[in-house]
Amino acid sequence: MRTPPTRWFKALRRNRLEEPCMKTCLLECMELLKRARAAFQAGRAFDESFRQVQLEALVRMLVEHECDFVDALGRDLHKPRFETVVSELILVKNEALHAINNLKKWMEPQPVERNLTTTLDECLVVCEPLGVVLIVGAWCSPVQLCLVPLVGAIAAGNCVILNPSECSSHTSELLHHLIPSYLDNECYHVTLAGVNDLAEIVDLKFDHVFFTGNREDGGRVAQAAARTLTPVTLVLGGGKNPCYVDQQCDIPTTARRITWARFHNAGQSMVAPDYVLCHAEAKAQLLQALRCCLLQFYGSDPQESRSFGRIVNLENVHLTTDLLRRSGKVAVGGQVNEADKYIAPTVLCDVIDSDPIMQQEVFGPVLPILTVNSIDEAISFISRREKPLCVYAYSSNSKVISRLMTETSSGSFCSNDSVLQSLMVVLPFGGVGASGMGSYHGRYSFDTFSHRKSCLLRNSCIECVTYLRYPPYEERNLSLMTWASSLSQKSQGWCQIL
Repeated sequence: MRTPPTRWFKALRRNRLEEPCMKTCLLECMELLKRARAAFQAGRAFDESFRQVQLEALVRMLVEHECDFVDALGRDLHKPRFETVVSELILVKNEALHAINNLKKWMEPQPVERNLTTTLDECLVVCEPLGVVLIVGAWCSPVQLCLVPLVGAIAAGNCVILNPSECSSHTSELLHHLIPSYLDNECYHVTLAGVNDLAEIVDLKFDHVFFTGNREDGGRVAQAAARTLTPVTLVLGGGKNPCYVDQQCDIPTTARRITWARFHNAGQSMVAPDYVLCHAEAKAQLLQALRCCLLQFYGSDPQESRSFGRIVNLENVHLTTDLLRRSGKVAVGGQVNEADKYIAPTVLCDVIDSDPIMQQEVFGPVLPILTVNSIDEAISFISRREKPLCVYAYSSNSKVISRLMTETSSGSFCSNDSVLQSLMVVLPFGGVGASGMGSYHGRYSFDTFSHRKSCLLRNSCIECVTYLRYPPYEERNLSLMTWASSLSQKSQGWCQIL
């Protein structure tokens, strides 16, 4: 009988007094890294055809094991099948198919503008793979947050060690079991290391580290990567995502879209609106519309709804419950059943900036409502806080939308809807400041896992001109070079010397 994944992860999470567990994990990662490094150096993942085959195999894995993924996410998060298929599996398949259809174009050397000096030469930018990369996924969307970066790493020609989150143990175990059956066994590996082991694993020296998770763990990963000068991409929930609701907006539509975004996956999302800044004139209407939407979406008892998930573990139940009970006033919901890891979809009103729920990340179905009296007050409130992963704005006034987009800084922005900007393959997604660094999705994933190498392919037949740069230096040669530079500047708008 196979060991249940929950017991496996408990073994990994033994305290530091039990060093053999950590050392075993580290030794396993060292061996996987050695194998992946050898495969990369042999050029195994470099060919376009190889990359295409691996991406096609990834799509096939999702299609053939859809029921297994639905079951695993149901066990980990009580995630409805609809949410698993739409927000996890289809999203990854879209990324993989987009990469398959565009890979040839992405891999082609990109010519750059020639100048007077390089008229007979060829200037190119060549995208080459970085090497062996580490991808660390998060538990809130454990399939897409592991496999979307994996698509980009494969497309760019890298070898990969994938580390799913220990919190979503059933999904992580499923990935650990399935990926070796579909992807190349020398180039792509899955390890099940705990979060406490990440710093030691990063110390092994990868060519890139891609981390999705909370700010505290991301900081430790970045510090470990800095010791070996390893580049990192961090997608963090460091800043809480604000959502401004203007008095000029379609309140029923606004309420539906916010309710879907906030309470999808029981509120366990890095891109959901974390709080609403509601114009005072729209507050009463919005609260009533939110009540109606929750009743329409999940019924009078959301605990019985097949469309509402559960909190990933009791630790998060306790944390979220404590925060909501010490913040604002419950307008809707508030019920908790610890045994079922259930927190009702909850709307808090009369929340103020200093309330505990406004001071840290909340991965749970709680939506605080704060009141503002103007767009200026909303912009000032957002700008005083750490830069968020997403900013949302609901208004029928284009000037309001424009001001929020240009006068606030965030990883992404979306008006009159939520979350969708983070799912599109044609848009880069990532954080800024406290919410991370770097971006991915579509071509941006390929670029993240590639080195853009400058290549100048020179012709040797113009030595009659280039000799001017050689010593011994003479004023005549300098005058000729200055004259040539001025010609280049006039014709091309920039100066180029030989």
